[in-house]
Amino acid sequence: MKQGAQGSAGTGAPRERAVGQTGQGEQARVPQQAGAVRGEHTHSEPVLPRPRPVVQRSSVRGQIVDALRAALVAGDLRPGEVYSAPVLGERFGVSATPVREAMQQLAIEGAVEVVPNRGFRVVERGARELEELAEVRSLIEVPVMLRLARAVPAERWAELRPLAEATVRAASSGCRATYAESDRVFHRAVLSLSGNEQLVQIAEDLHRRAQWPLVGGGPGGRGRADLVADAHEHTALLDALVARDLDVVRVLVGEHFAGRA
Repeated sequence: MKQGAQGSAGTGAPRERAVGQTGQGEQARVPQQAGAVRGEHTHSEPVLPRPRPVVQRSSVRGQIVDALRAALVAGDLRPGEVYSAPVLGERFGVSATPVREAMQQLAIEGAVEVVPNRGFRVVERGARELEELAEVRSLIEVPVMLRLARAVPAERWAELRPLAEATVRAASSGCRATYAESDRVFHRAVLSLSGNEQLVQIAEDLHRRAQWPLVGGGPGGRGRADLVADAHEHTALLDALVARDLDVVRVLVGEHFAGRA
């Protein structure tokens, strides 16, 4: 049986595609609407307006993901509490859909869990999980940094000095979320010198999880003095990397992870 789709006026000459065999064994050809999707029926369908660029939607979703991550680190989203997409959408001035998509991303990362017909619950974490994360980060990153210390010239480490100094300024602000972001930027830049993008992504995921608040940790997590002390470890680490002092690098990285930075 022949199938067809009427091309709308003013859209140009219709394209053709094969859809089956005629009774004489010949390939039947029918016009296909411009923009029609193979396998979908387009009979009598109106010409739809061009959709808005996908990048705009992705941008909104990405911004909400970043905002939720910051709220999580700052303690605004409290462990054990359930939050609905509509309520969070009102908070950020958007519809529930991009919030729901963003929360699904956080669920994949392990920050929240889905509560059917209610929303998303912030995962409750204890000190034991934090210790395990610190151990895994140490097993992955310490050997890499020791290898980089042997191979990377001093001038390359000097290029990272502004990032280390930025973490000190961020820590001085006392904002946990601001410091968390600058801290990840610094660590990502160091590990990127390895040229191993898979390692960078895995390490950043572990790093982000280590920054989530603990149960009973309070809305702000550690205080400003703790953040500043962590930040100064970045500059000390760069000094050790430049000097190729492997023993100091090993100790500083281990202490840094144990300090939840």
